[in-house]
Amino acid sequence: MLLSQFLFALNQVEEFRFQTPDGNFVPPHFHITEVGMVKKHFIDCGGTERKETKVNFQLWSSDDVYHRLQPQKVIDIIRLSQQKIGISDEEIEVEYQGETIGKYDLDFDGTNFVLLSKATDCLAKDNCGIPTESTKIQAQGNCAPGSGCC
Repeated sequence: MLLSQFLFALNQVEEFRFQTPDGNFVPPHFHITEVGMVKKHFIDCGGTERKETKVNFQLWSSDDVYHRLQPQKVIDIIRLSQQKIGISDEEIEVEYQGETIGKYDLDFDGTNFVLLSKATDCLAKDNCGIPTESTKIQAQGNCAPGSGCC
């Protein structure tokens, strides 16, 4: 979800809630402790240089169970972040504490903001010899090792 899509959706809700991938909800007294821009400059395993930029939100819950973050307050925080640190209309990544800090993509289901699990991936499958789905051959019967049939 892009920042602009998040802001549009935020204007549609009365109650600001995040749902976790397992269907539970982030406690309603959460704080957004950080809004930032994260830039990653790296080389993949195939030697290709890559750059990635994300808008980052960090969610945190404390013992202050009376805290309730209203949509307008979040909009104000984002606007200030745009002015002060120049965050732009990038994909949002949300950090939320589980057993360790988890990073999630974000979606909106019309009512709630939904944290989507992320997964690692090889970005250079062609250089690493990893077959794509279209080149994988289904195993049929008994196959000899190295025959290419499985």
